[in-house]
Amino acid sequence: MSAEDREKRYRSLRLLYYPLRSGSPAAPPHARARHYRTDYPASPVPTPDAAAMPPPLGHDDSCLRAPLIPATPPLPPRATARLHPLPLLVGALFAAYYHLLVEPAPSYYQSLFLSLGSNDTAAAHLRALTVRPHLAGTEANALAADHVVSTLSSLSFPTRVTPYEVLLSYPVRRSLSLSAPGRDTTAFALVQDTYPGDPYAAASAEVVPTFLAYAASGSAAAEVVYANYGRTEDYAYLASRGVNVTGKVALARYGKVYRGDIVKNARDAGAAAAVIFTDPKDYTPGKAFPDGPWMPPTGVQVGSTFKGVGDPTTPMWASSEGCERVSVAEAMATDDMPGIPALPVSGRDGEEILRLVGGDVAPEDWQGGEGAPVYHLGPGPAVLNLSYTGNETLATIQNVISVIEGKEEPDRYVILGNHRDAWTFGAADPNSGTAALLELAERLSKLQTKGWRPRRTIILCNWDAEEYGLIGSTEWVEENRAMLTSRTVAYLNVDVGVSGSGLDASATPQLDELLKQASKKVQNPDNGTESLYDMWMASDGSLIGRLGGGGSDYSAFVQHIGIPSVQMSIWSEYAVYHSVYDDFTWMEKYGDPMFRRHVAVASIWGLVALGLSDEEILPFNYSSYVTELENGAVDINKRVLGMPVSLSPIHKSIKQLNRAVLKVDSELQALQTWKFWSPWRNNPLRVRDLNDRLMMTERAFTEREGLSGRPWYKHMIYGPSLYNDYGAEAYPGVDDAIQTAKKANTSESWQSVQHEIHRVARVISQSASVLSGGFS
Repeated sequence: MSAEDREKRYRSLRLLYYPLRSGSPAAPPHARARHYRTDYPASPVPTPDAAAMPPPLGHDDSCLRAPLIPATPPLPPRATARLHPLPLLVGALFAAYYHLLVEPAPSYYQSLFLSLGSNDTAAAHLRALTVRPHLAGTEANALAADHVVSTLSSLSFPTRVTPYEVLLSYPVRRSLSLSAPGRDTTAFALVQDTYPGDPYAAASAEVVPTFLAYAASGSAAAEVVYANYGRTEDYAYLASRGVNVTGKVALARYGKVYRGDIVKNARDAGAAAAVIFTDPKDYTPGKAFPDGPWMPPTGVQVGSTFKGVGDPTTPMWASSEGCERVSVAEAMATDDMPGIPALPVSGRDGEEILRLVGGDVAPEDWQGGEGAPVYHLGPGPAVLNLSYTGNETLATIQNVISVIEGKEEPDRYVILGNHRDAWTFGAADPNSGTAALLELAERLSKLQTKGWRPRRTIILCNWDAEEYGLIGSTEWVEENRAMLTSRTVAYLNVDVGVSGSGLDASATPQLDELLKQASKKVQNPDNGTESLYDMWMASDGSLIGRLGGGGSDYSAFVQHIGIPSVQMSIWSEYAVYHSVYDDFTWMEKYGDPMFRRHVAVASIWGLVALGLSDEEILPFNYSSYVTELENGAVDINKRVLGMPVSLSPIHKSIKQLNRAVLKVDSELQALQTWKFWSPWRNNPLRVRDLNDRLMMTERAFTEREGLSGRPWYKHMIYGPSLYNDYGAEAYPGVDDAIQTAKKANTSESWQSVQHEIHRVARVISQSASVLSGGFS
């Protein structure tokens, strides 16, 4: 910048910011006296940096000007001029409100998102996805993946398929026959019948034969023992009644615990084989499909019996190309596998078996429904001859991953996930959720045409092989563990999107309030005058559940790497679960005739995602977490009364976490109060720091070693019950130790309980440090 340019700039700045006081107006330029200097001192040669910088206001820079350049008269004293506040005020207000003037608030796009819902779109996707049965590892499921990829790619979302080679299980041969003294042998067909006019009758020929995945190949011919729901307490009751299960075929019914636990409990009791039936009492209390929504007489619930998570040949690491693997034989020999032959049968077949079982009459709560035979405990005289041959083989599965990159924080991820694979047609489980995901994606694409881009990156995931053991999601999380742990804000899961008329939602507690607020903005699909929140209150007084149990793809995110997570559904227990009758016809007649529930699920799913992706400060509230931890401690205390165990370490750490919560609440309150003027607005690093603390606190509840005996589960607060993968217990490690101690009742076993209590206290204390942002 030349000296002349600097002079002009200086004069303009002086006139703008230092006008003369009233009564002394500045003279127009043409009337000013021109002062010339002739006594120039020797001019030092300025450095390039000095020449490029404008002189400070009030500085006499005449020594830097060339001869004959008009000299600026000396500045008047400061008392004769003042800084005018108006330009500064206008500039500050413009800076503060720039984002409001240029870009709509997140609430604008949320309202627009709600207005774009389309039940026709959801119905079209569901129909396309359920044309054929699509079991993981099959050609039909690859075609379903193509539909998902095509849809997301057409929306201009970068989309890719991530394949993994994993161990899956398929049936080769099955047979089951019933015999008894003085009676002809009955061979069961093990077939789910179609019905007159069934539009899916031809496609049903592609449905996998009824089986239990990963059941051991083998045969057994033995007397039958009836084991009620197959729980540990049921086998304890049988033992108390003198019923010996060793070498027998255990017959149990679905309804209370995970089928893998039913078979494992039978094995642990000494049974040679297990059979699980769908009791009409629980699954057909009304008219059966197609005349009603309930399970037909020949309906069979199939499923996996693997109690582990992920690919059985790559425990604790990802099934990436060329990876280390254990052998199939080693994988099948682990305690997570059932270890005995097992088959599922229909309610009709189960009742036929029980008609021939003798022994003592079973208790009243072990009995069947109206019209059922009287259930006896056995053993015998009924004899079951069971034979099963399975094929455990490495097969390719395909996850579909689609990314909407964030504009301000692209390295922060809000992940939405649903699985695609199904045991049969999968209209409810899982493709009602897949249809909702694709309908949601189309809405997000339309938002982009209106100028929206998420602040943080949104990732849409469609998992494969969930039904076998959460395999697709687990392998992806294990492969990307480091990046996901450092960058993921939250994971939002929808499995069965629609199966009934009640909103069902579970979450890690810091997301409770966000879920509630989102549900209040979505219309009840069955009642236009109410909200989803009203539906929620009417259907489930407990409101928000927790994510301690297994059973869906949130498991790897929350229970393995500590990501805040949500699971949502418009749900009620539906009888045709995992049967051939879970097809588009069932959904269209009974699940969601107008597909408004699909739209409602997509709406609350999307609203929660938009809240997490677009709000400047993450909408997390850890007050609910403190309450949950306190309630869990109360429950544990009731179970250890009179035992040499103290919960004081947990109570102390909860108080520490509560102080951290109050500190963060104070920071948030200050931000809201001084939203446009406080240092927060001009200090994005401080905002980032707060968000990182809110995001990373959940990670602190994990411990590297994991639960004792179950190292994959690393979350010390939420994890599945040791005796029921679907069940959840507060402080799962403590719960495991208590159950063991009550059986052994030794000082060492109760010391183990105390050890687990200290482990929990440590992670709560660490979470408090992370949330508060300070060292202890």
